[in-house]
Amino acid sequence: MKRRNFLKNSTMGTAGLISTPILASLDKDRSNPLTDAQSLIKPFPIVICTWNFANATAKAWEVLNAGGNSLDAVEQGVMIEEADVDNQTVGKGGRPDRDGNVTLDACIMDKNGNCGAVVYLQNITHAVSVARKVMEKTPHVMLAGKGAEQFAYANGFAKEDLLTEKSKKEWLEWKKTSQYKPIINIENHDTIGMLAIDKNGDISGACTTSGMAYKYGGRIGDSPIIGAGLFVDNEVGGATATGVGEEVVRTVGSFLIVELMRQGKSPQQACEEGVRRIMAKNKDRKDFQIGFIAINKKGETGSYCVHPGFSYNMISDQGQVNQPSESYIKP
Repeated sequence: MKRRNFLKNSTMGTAGLISTPILASLDKDRSNPLTDAQSLIKPFPIVICTWNFANATAKAWEVLNAGGNSLDAVEQGVMIEEADVDNQTVGKGGRPDRDGNVTLDACIMDKNGNCGAVVYLQNITHAVSVARKVMEKTPHVMLAGKGAEQFAYANGFAKEDLLTEKSKKEWLEWKKTSQYKPIINIENHDTIGMLAIDKNGDISGACTTSGMAYKYGGRIGDSPIIGAGLFVDNEVGGATATGVGEEVVRTVGSFLIVELMRQGKSPQQACEEGVRRIMAKNKDRKDFQIGFIAINKKGETGSYCVHPGFSYNMISDQGQVNQPSESYIKP
C-alpha cells in the first residue's frame, strides 16, 4: 500500500498531524510505509496489535500515557478483547471446539525475558492474566488444561461459562455438516497479539485466542507458544503472529523475526522474510492466512501476511491508525 493512501486512511492523516513537506518526503522511498514518518516523531511510548482492535490498543495506551509499564499495558489491552463477547475468536464468546468446549490459549512476555502461558484453559475469561500469574508465581512457563484451571481458581479467578448463545447456535449449525475449513481473514483465527514499548523504552508482549473454531479437542496453535506466536527481546524488539498457528509453529515464526531484526533487518523486512519462509515450505498452497507484526527497539514497526486483508492497529502520542498489511499473494 502506498504511503499517500496510508496517510489518507490514518487517524494521523485526518487529524492533520503530518505536514505537506513530510508527505513529500515519504515519496522518496516506498519500501516501508512507516519508516520515514516514524523517524520524524517521538518513537515511544507506542502500542501495536494484530487486526483492527482499536479498543484494545486504546486501553493499552491509557496505561502507558499514565506512566505505566509495557507489561501492564499489553495485559490490560488484550483483556478488552477477551471480555468482548462479540469477538468470537478470543476469550468469552469464542467459538468452541467440535465438542462444544470453549478452550483458551494465551501467553505473555516481559522486558527481562520472563514469560508465562496457559493452554486448553476452560471456564476462565482472562487467560492472559492467568498466564501472567504463571510467569510471576510459579517456577514454570506453561500450565495446561485442568491444571491451569485449578491454578486460576487458587489465584482468585472466577469460573464462568464461556459459551455464549450466539457461538453455541453457530456450533450447532456447524455440526450439521461438521466440515472443518478455516475461512481466510474471517471465521476462526483472528488472534490478538499485542506489543508495547513504554516511556523507558522497555518492550513487552501478549497473545491470546480461543483458537480455531471447531478444532479437535485438545488442539493447541501457536498463540501460547513462546517463540512461535510471540517473542520479545528487549535488546532488539518483539514480534507476534495470527492465522493458522500450525504453520507459525513449524518455523518458530516470532523468534525468527526477532532474530532477523537482531541481524539488522527492519521490522518490515523481517516480517516479509518470516512469511516467505512459511510459503517456501508450503509450495502451491494458498488455503491459509498468516499475519506477522513486529516492532524494534527504535519504535519502528512492520507487518506482512500471506493473503490481502490483514491489518494492524497502532497508537502513539501522534494518534491511532489501522495499517493495512502488504501481502505475499497480491490482490
